[in-house]
Amino acid sequence: MPTYGRLPVSFTKGEGVWLWDEHGNRYLDALSGIAVCGLGHSHPAVTQAICEQAATLLHTSNLYGIPNQQQLADRLCEISTMENVFFSNSGAEANEAAIKMARLYGHQQDIENPAIIVVKSSFHGRTLATLSATGNRKVQAGFEPLVKGFIRAPYNDIHALQEIAAHSKEVVAVMVEPIQGEGGIQIPDKEYLTDIRALCDQNNWLMILDEIQTGMGRTGEWFGFQHSAIQPDIMTLAKGLGNGLPIGACLARGKSAQLFQPGNHGSTFGGNPLVTKAALAVINTLQQDKLVKNAATMGLYLLEQLGQRLSGNPVVAEIRGVGLMVGIELSQPCLSLVKLALEEQKLLINVTAERVVRLLPPLILSQQEADQIVDSLCQLIDQWSHTLEETQP
Repeated sequence: MPTYGRLPVSFTKGEGVWLWDEHGNRYLDALSGIAVCGLGHSHPAVTQAICEQAATLLHTSNLYGIPNQQQLADRLCEISTMENVFFSNSGAEANEAAIKMARLYGHQQDIENPAIIVVKSSFHGRTLATLSATGNRKVQAGFEPLVKGFIRAPYNDIHALQEIAAHSKEVVAVMVEPIQGEGGIQIPDKEYLTDIRALCDQNNWLMILDEIQTGMGRTGEWFGFQHSAIQPDIMTLAKGLGNGLPIGACLARGKSAQLFQPGNHGSTFGGNPLVTKAALAVINTLQQDKLVKNAATMGLYLLEQLGQRLSGNPVVAEIRGVGLMVGIELSQPCLSLVKLALEEQKLLINVTAERVVRLLPPLILSQQEADQIVDSLCQLIDQWSHTLEETQP
């Protein structure tokens, strides 16, 4: 089905931060499969884990114990200080689990129509519930009636949440991304998550953090919330957890940890032996190779170099980022840059929110590779800027 506006390239091989197309051309991947391949392509530890597990056991279902799943849950809870995990196959499914947990929590409080506060420009998935929670009208258009039970507020506006708290008795949770990825690498005020945590505590709400893009070291901490002195009640993961294998996770703690009981939720494939073995290899490699720290270091380096090289360029509105999650906001819509980068610089980038160049390179990124991203991208933006000047009256 024609659901994707695909670029005119097909890749046949990957290694580290590099991809090769069917004609043998090499490309620098500064997108990581949209924040998925944090260890880059064909990482030997992940490859070994997949091969060993594929030769042993792929699937039994969740009717039986899965040792890899238990080990992965233990490791995730250890690095996040959460208490338990439900495993799914994707980020949207992880968010569906979180939404169901919030509704279950509300009904246990005798709230007939429990509501979740979500924010504008957010992205939580494309299932009916998660696209209803998403703060992007383009994602929702044509799929009405939307799922009820969501109250929308501006992002990074704690006063709007306080206003809702003062007038609504149906709210049971706040669901938010620590940094908005699809929304254009929008970074909230430092106190934003802390203030949400306090508001949730005051009103007996659950704090749900969608860490699908920010999680697994992407921001220079294991999870985005660890830049603040807080803890969510529920957190969702996917993307970088499996380095390319489909796996999602919904983690809970405190009063959320015992919400799901047998029969409340399930998944045929979720947390199967193969994907959990791969995810364990991802966590082990991130720890052993100190790649979370590398994401912080290389992220600062990218921001510094981009700032220097693009300083004074009239089309550059702002450069922002945390760890290896970087956005360059331009003054005009710039979707054409994606194809130009592919064809002229052999560089994979993404444009989101129409005018934000989004960089999500692998966490294994070296300084030399970061320099190549900066050189290629700055040449491209300068060229694009001159083209704009020539076409303007």
